[in-house]
Amino acid sequence: MTTLTAPLAPAVRPPSAAVRALRAVAVVACVPYLALKVSWIAGGRLGIPDGSALLEMPALMALANSVTVLMDAAVIALALLLTQTWGRRVPAALLVLPTWAAAGLLAPIMTAFPLQLLLGDSPGVTPPDETPFLDPWVFTVVYGGFILQGLALGALFVRYAKERWGHLWQGPVAGLPRPAGRTGAAGVAGAVLAAACSVPHLLAACTGHGSAAGQALSVNARLVSGVHGAFALTAATGLLVLALRLGGRIPLRAVLAAVWTGSGVLGCWGGWMLATGTMAGNAEAAPLADLLAYAVQVITGLLALVGGRSLFARLRQQREHTG
Repeated sequence: MTTLTAPLAPAVRPPSAAVRALRAVAVVACVPYLALKVSWIAGGRLGIPDGSALLEMPALMALANSVTVLMDAAVIALALLLTQTWGRRVPAALLVLPTWAAAGLLAPIMTAFPLQLLLGDSPGVTPPDETPFLDPWVFTVVYGGFILQGLALGALFVRYAKERWGHLWQGPVAGLPRPAGRTGAAGVAGAVLAAACSVPHLLAACTGHGSAAGQALSVNARLVSGVHGAFALTAATGLLVLALRLGGRIPLRAVLAAVWTGSGVLGCWGGWMLATGTMAGNAEAAPLADLLAYAVQVITGLLALVGGRSLFARLRQQREHTG
């Protein structure tokens, strides 16, 4: 996907009122999170209760908060890029990779948080004998903002991608060109890895036990694990359909959307958890088995990206050949 090129539309329309509204929502939804993070970097403790683990490693938390400030600021940059006429001239890699990462990081939150409100405990609630990580209101404000970001940014990207590359994914899966060389095998391998990645998440969701010995999971944690497992299975199914050209009448764009989101969840959350677990340097908080699982998730996400790049190159060639 990272080398997609396509001719510009004959006339690039200025953004409509609806597009401008979506852009405003995406930008404004970033403000609460950015304000909290900047406050914490500056030494503030808004929303952090006494005894929170966040206060035990101030230097590490300042670094992590700085990284997440840049990540959320990237949402604002993407919202502008997707709605400005100059955005059509941006190289695909500068757009596809951060948007894929945003989709992967936001999709589980957008899915799990409403489920927690409906089926789980109140977000941020901790057992009476444990010190809360953050004040409960922080989760509502931050995750609510993330959901708005995801909805607005997702709608803007779908519009942008349809206008710039939509001609490449018309029709059903049956119309896909045959995989070249080892592409098909790589797709099957990615599907197998994605399915394997779903196993620990689904086991945790079903049994209520984490990877650490004796670790009991809350209802909220089980819901999160179940959501991650479901996205991993979504990626596995989509990769297998593309690699073997299964389900001939299924719209190609639906399968691509499934792989896009599922592989983003695997790769980006795997990378985030791997980075934070390594930085923490705490074997109890980040068991070796978990770190290995996160590394496999990253590999699976990268395989999907490489496979997507090859697929779109073949779709472009097919389009040029058929006129």
